[in-house]
Amino acid sequence: MRDIGYRHQRTLASEVILDGTGLVTGDRVRLRLRPAGPNTGRTFLRLDRPGSPRVPARVPFVTGTQRRTSLGSPASGVIVVEHLLATLAGLRIDNCLIELDGPEPPGLDGSAAGFAAAVVRAGATLQPARCPIRSVPSPLVVSRGNSTISVHPAREPGLRVTYVLDYGWPGPIPPQTFTTEIDPETFVRELAPCRTFVTEAEAHELRAGGVGRHLGRSDLLVFGSRGPIDNRLRFADEPARHKVLDIIGDLALCGFDLAGHVVAYRSGHALNVELARVLTTLAVAATPIPVVRRSA
Repeated sequence: MRDIGYRHQRTLASEVILDGTGLVTGDRVRLRLRPAGPNTGRTFLRLDRPGSPRVPARVPFVTGTQRRTSLGSPASGVIVVEHLLATLAGLRIDNCLIELDGPEPPGLDGSAAGFAAAVVRAGATLQPARCPIRSVPSPLVVSRGNSTISVHPAREPGLRVTYVLDYGWPGPIPPQTFTTEIDPETFVRELAPCRTFVTEAEAHELRAGGVGRHLGRSDLLVFGSRGPIDNRLRFADEPARHKVLDIIGDLALCGFDLAGHVVAYRSGHALNVELARVLTTLAVAATPIPVVRRSA
């Protein structure tokens, strides 16, 4: 990879506290976001565990990508981190201590809108340390089956993300594509309000496995044969937008700003994190790379 620029790191200007219920566990949890010094990164602390173990939000600490991104061990780690990390990355909060008294952040309404509103209210402070902005010198593609995610080079700082959602035909969700530039204003307006979603069949499967039993149909964006059940879309392409939100959260695990154009087709957390892993490895190696095709 190559550095094409930098910006000064940022942290919160004041603390953020949010209470809520976890999407997966259904347990009440309190989230506290605290300002942190330069080069701290985004770090989770499990206050409900002895010694308040720390779990850095970085690729080496990923332990699960099945339907959500998980960090750390089952006993002291954190699950469903993607919406919160997307918010911090989308609003360019580089250094933050994330304190939790449970295994997951509050699920809120399944979107990042509540996180984003709280962070905007808290404000941000510039720090003297620099955050590198990096790009690939040539296209990089990671694939698994008929799903792909790629990143294409940038000539200047800035990230664009395109997501192509395709459940096939006939499917519970129509094919849709969404493309956007990623910056704080766009994140708050176009991505943060977009909720996590499942098909009706997936919802039954998750509930049978003990996940989300506390949620009703109106609490989650569930798609049946005729569209959302007991709910209304906030955007016509809300599912594709939420997938972009997930990508921002998963790529935040790189620990640097990525510049270029990310294009994803049917990608999920596993493929997103694999791309983040490849990019992190290349950044550490800091050597030129050819056009690469990797199978996850």
